[in-house]
Amino acid sequence: MEKDLLIGIDIGGTTVKNAIISNQGEMIAKWEIPTGLANQGENVPTDIWLSIENKLSELNLTKERCAGLGVGAPGFIEPETGKVAIAVNIGWKNFYLKDILEELSGLNVYVDNDANIAALGENWKGSGNQVENMLAVTLGTGVGGGIIANGQIVSGANGTGGEIGHITVEKDGAACNCGRNGCLETVTSATGIVRQAEELIAEGKANALKRRKDNCGEITTKDVFETAAEGDKDSKALLAHVLDVLGFTLATVAITVNPAKIVIGGGVSKAGNALLEPLKESFEKYTLPRTNEACEFVIAQLGNDAGVYGGAYLVLQNS
Repeated sequence: MEKDLLIGIDIGGTTVKNAIISNQGEMIAKWEIPTGLANQGENVPTDIWLSIENKLSELNLTKERCAGLGVGAPGFIEPETGKVAIAVNIGWKNFYLKDILEELSGLNVYVDNDANIAALGENWKGSGNQVENMLAVTLGTGVGGGIIANGQIVSGANGTGGEIGHITVEKDGAACNCGRNGCLETVTSATGIVRQAEELIAEGKANALKRRKDNCGEITTKDVFETAAEGDKDSKALLAHVLDVLGFTLATVAITVNPAKIVIGGGVSKAGNALLEPLKESFEKYTLPRTNEACEFVIAQLGNDAGVYGGAYLVLQNS
């Protein structure tokens, strides 16, 4: 029987996204289940496989048609073994995800970091358009990164390749969830931008943002971009700093990997050209002209589906 189906899985701290996708990239079905965090997430693999079995049965599809499972998981992953070294928000430590899922399913299982998987998906069916060299950046609660070099994800010696969110950009900066200070994500994530905006308000600055906070009880990155567009000088200065730091960091990474595309995703990317244009200016200022000539900046297209497409593509790559 032809193995013409791929199963993509994107494990998050709240939900697990699953999809059945054809070898050609056609989305046949997608669904979510809650991430079971009880007992350090030990039942997550069982929950995933039961839901896949139920979906296959519901669609009258046989397991024998499936080439395998491709899984994106948060935290530090060892792709060769499929072991999750640590995933704090689920409770996993030295968790043999690949082995467990293979035993449950009887199928080949491939595991990588969720940001890497999202990069694969965006390159396969999103705005990457299958370039051989690409840098994907997700600006959300944190900052995720995925590097594709010569068509392959860069995972590194023990799974920390592409973790650009943890490049130190401020030597004595804000505390990061990784336990260090001044990581890129403390400055350029949605969380980092809001933190800096709150600091401005506490200093008696950014009156436009203060008014929004007084009205709504909180502020978001959307508020910062909107007040900057309306002419608030403190919001504009904050974004100028954020995008200068991000452009500098991406320029440094780009000199190392020489990407044809830099794909920006995550909630902050909804700002569109208000983000891209100053980011490109910063990038051009700091990188080699020849590196810049080869590189195009684009906004990610797949949104929450990037991970499941990437998981499916990981199976396709290894089949």
